[in-house]
Amino acid sequence: MSDDPQTTEVLQAFQTSPEVRPRAITGQETGLDLLSFAFPAFVGRQLREAARLMRESVSGGHTVFCTMSGAMTPAGLHRSCIVPLLERGMIDVLTTTGANLYHDAHRTLGYRIREIAPDAGDTILRAARIIRIYDLAFTEDVLLRTDRLFGWLMAQPEFQRSMTTVQFHNLLGKRLHEIETRLGVDQHSLLATAWEYGVPIFVGAPQDGSIFLNAVRLRAALGDSFRFSLDVAADVHAMAALQWHAQNAGQTAVWILGGGVPKNYTLQGEPTLSQIFELDARGFDIDLQFCVDPVDNGALSSCPAGEGHTWGKVSAECVASSSMYVHADVTAVFPWLVHALFQSGMRRDSKRLMDKLPQAIARIDADLAVRREALKAGTQELPEEIR
Repeated sequence: MSDDPQTTEVLQAFQTSPEVRPRAITGQETGLDLLSFAFPAFVGRQLREAARLMRESVSGGHTVFCTMSGAMTPAGLHRSCIVPLLERGMIDVLTTTGANLYHDAHRTLGYRIREIAPDAGDTILRAARIIRIYDLAFTEDVLLRTDRLFGWLMAQPEFQRSMTTVQFHNLLGKRLHEIETRLGVDQHSLLATAWEYGVPIFVGAPQDGSIFLNAVRLRAALGDSFRFSLDVAADVHAMAALQWHAQNAGQTAVWILGGGVPKNYTLQGEPTLSQIFELDARGFDIDLQFCVDPVDNGALSSCPAGEGHTWGKVSAECVASSSMYVHADVTAVFPWLVHALFQSGMRRDSKRLMDKLPQAIARIDADLAVRREALKAGTQELPEEIR
């Protein structure tokens, strides 16, 4: 055996690491049982670690920021997983795409999204006015009716002002909750559920979605009498405020379902705090991501926790022991984890951060006020390198 201290340390760690020795599956196990012993290696081990981190996020009282990209609501992931997680107080802040919120409203109107073969023939589908999202499909009329719903909502008096995406989606959720209750839907939409449980919903690129396209139509139709607008600076400020509030109240976790803008929009709250506002932010304490993208092309979607740490997005402790990148399709593995989490009996009260958002903004504004002159100085001079 080598006398080198590093070699000795590695050998000791190896000799005390868990043995890969799963027991036989009998068919009597719960989902939680299976995740504890039947996923010994490779992506299976990643999944097992994800289950641990989700349980730790909930049992540890972490403020959970969840991001959801792609076409998750047409696939129904919100109905099976996200809405039940909101109802059990396990997601505190949600960042998603405008598309996920828009396509969810199809079901509120009574329309169905159907399974279809992905090779059914797109030119024939277009001729039949059927729209495809890989192996999901609906008729074009569904879009037109959904546009009518959001256009009518956004023309209402309470929307005629400047607001953040959080305020916008909270208002939409309130009105949709009223409509859905009157219609007697079998499950409230994502927007309506978030409003009911006080969960803020951010959308980092609202103009890249059909809900906002209706704002464009209303502006063209109504002119200056349509006064709705989104304040993107205030929106980013609100995200930073919630993260600063959460860090000062306890620990934070981020669950990343896919990648894209929702992932970056949430994670950039930490550089906003540390790099832009020069506050002592530590980054997320737990980082969990599900994505199929390769990690070697520099794309944001595939960026693992270690790379994120170099930006100050997650803490050093998170990288060492509380992060996991699960290389799998969200729809294939996340329902397993939610099932196991619910079987454990975990539940907690909603933190209702939407109600606490004004308090969070007041807190960060007060902390920034004492640094105002220092922050202002950084905007008044050219970098000395180019003077």
